[in-house]
Amino acid sequence: MSATPLSTGGLLISARWRRSSRSTGMNNCVEAAALRGGLLAVRDSKRTDGPAVLFTGPAWDGFLACVRADRRLP
Repeated sequence: MSATPLSTGGLLISARWRRSSRSTGMNNCVEAAALRGGLLAVRDSKRTDGPAVLFTGPAWDGFLACVRADRRLP
């Protein structure tokens, strides 16, 4: 898996962030937002003004499959 820097073109400013349902209320979780163009943004709930990681749909599905299988990404 490789990462390519992307210009968000203001997509994150208007994003509607959702917090994980497993969040304990202590801001120790992640937030996600669906963006135009089929991208998913993920950020640290403690640093809402910080960076976000952008995933394509297939990349997110692959990431989740690895997490669920408890294995490292290729």
